[in-house]
Amino acid sequence: MPHRKVVVQQKPKNFGAAVKFVWGYLRRRKSALFLAAVMVLLNIGASLAGTAMLQPIIDNFLEPVVAIPVAARFAGLFKGIVTLLCIYLVAVCASYLQTRLMLTVTQRSINDLRRELFDHLQDLSVRYYDTHTHGEMMSRFSNDVDTLNDALANSLTSLFSSVITLAGILGLMLSKSIPLTILTLLMTPLMFFVAGRLMKVSSKYFIAQQANLGKVNGYVEEIITGQKVVKVFCHEQDALEEFDRLNGELQEAATTAQSYSGLMMPVMMNISTVNYALVAAIGGILSIFGFISVGGLVVFLQLTRQFSRPINEASSQYNAVITAIAGAERIYEVMREPVEEPDPAHAADLVRDGHAFYWQRYRDDGAPAERVPVRGDVRFEDVTFGYAPEKTVLRHISLYAKPGQKIAFVGSTGAGKTTVTNLLTRFYDIAEGRITIDGIDIRQIKKDSLRRSLAMVLQDTHLFTGTVRDNIRYGRPDATDEEVEQAARLASAHSFIMRLPHGYDTVIEGDGANLSQGQRQLLNIARAACADAPILILDEATSSVDTRTERHIEHGLDRLMEGRTTFVIAHRLSTVRNSNAIMVLEQGEIIERGSHDDLLALHGRYYQLYTGVAELD
Repeated sequence: MPHRKVVVQQKPKNFGAAVKFVWGYLRRRKSALFLAAVMVLLNIGASLAGTAMLQPIIDNFLEPVVAIPVAARFAGLFKGIVTLLCIYLVAVCASYLQTRLMLTVTQRSINDLRRELFDHLQDLSVRYYDTHTHGEMMSRFSNDVDTLNDALANSLTSLFSSVITLAGILGLMLSKSIPLTILTLLMTPLMFFVAGRLMKVSSKYFIAQQANLGKVNGYVEEIITGQKVVKVFCHEQDALEEFDRLNGELQEAATTAQSYSGLMMPVMMNISTVNYALVAAIGGILSIFGFISVGGLVVFLQLTRQFSRPINEASSQYNAVITAIAGAERIYEVMREPVEEPDPAHAADLVRDGHAFYWQRYRDDGAPAERVPVRGDVRFEDVTFGYAPEKTVLRHISLYAKPGQKIAFVGSTGAGKTTVTNLLTRFYDIAEGRITIDGIDIRQIKKDSLRRSLAMVLQDTHLFTGTVRDNIRYGRPDATDEEVEQAARLASAHSFIMRLPHGYDTVIEGDGANLSQGQRQLLNIARAACADAPILILDEATSSVDTRTERHIEHGLDRLMEGRTTFVIAHRLSTVRNSNAIMVLEQGEIIERGSHDDLLALHGRYYQLYTGVAELD
């Protein structure tokens, strides 16, 4: 199936829903969040109180006051300074506690978000992975989560603090001088107008920067993953040119965004400086005429300087908040993706007793009913399916596999061979018809039980970081070391494993980069052998090994298939000759079926493929 191109959200479609989504994680730690808010208020209150303390210190002890002796003035000054130090010490402690609490709240919330996002991805259907690139999904974990993390740790507190600080400063200013406060407020609309214009322009570039960053990361992940293909077709220069184009777009968006962001602070500071100069000049005149004391003017000038700071901070954090909300919405969109349909009530379980498997069925009241032995009798009854409603891939497919039979599927690429196995594993659910195992509709079997009854060897091998033993045991976590080695012998992998530096304890990294493609496939087959499932699916299982290696593992595969119902998809027709039945699929329909000899005698499509008259495409 074709992959859908990455579509990055340009702006939050629903700001409120995204905020509610983030709040859902923060509210789990409401106590710590409330305490952090209290610390913010205490910090702001102590800071403003310290500023207000300057007036009595200046008016009572620094200005020439004849009525107060010099010694008393020094004592009062010392007391005022000590009080000021205590107030600022409270502010410092409150600031530290506020920072620590917000870091704790943020990191635990982000931890929950990452875990739930990862859990949700595990529950999504294969359809989602078939229609979204790896880079697109990885950008949720890297760019979007990290951006939200930064915003919660810094921007959220900063915005809250800025609003409270602005209100507190305004209140103090009104208490000191209403005329000077009005003068200051007259400059505020200009500051907000300039900040609003800059933020409006820069926010769109910050969102574009985030989108382009996701595209760059997705492209890098794609090229690194397919590096061998890039090299073998000599596309290094094309890849570099495409990367330069994407990187250039990112640079342009980032440069523009950062330019507007960097312009905001000096512009706001210059407006603030002009305001400060006007207040100082007019306040000096008012002080001469006794409308405000010297101490009051000093405090007011200090408040005037502080008045612009919360506005500047809020302005500088706005872009970070918009970017984080856009990222949160992208995460929220993934979290809203529908998961696989839940199992029906009282669906059958797979029960293992030694090497024997049973379907444990249940009555409507949930009580255990009879156990049905797993024999591997698989039937497709008039199955129709399409990945998209407008395009049917399989049309009225009916087939059966008796216990222990080997059923092969051959046909052109896109004929629907792999789709058959996707339906059997319930990676996708059928639109019409029925699929049964041992007479039980697979939709009445729990998905994990159904999949445990199947062992798969896929064309694309995937090995996890860990030892060889762990990778083989991935097929059955409770397998003993002896069973792991037995599975390796069965797959003819034991000999090469013992030649590795540490044998079964050799650590595999980079998806088995230190192994040959054939060795990786042998481990893949050993994993399936370790699972010891009653039904086996081989999807181009030997396509990645050479003819000599293929012959070497044939007897292992024969032993692996012995007593198991096996479905084989293969382009090499030599691998399906000994199948009990061969299904020839073309355009989603079974056009021929029968044994190898029967199909050759028909002189039909299989005969053409086998004799080379026609080729698989």
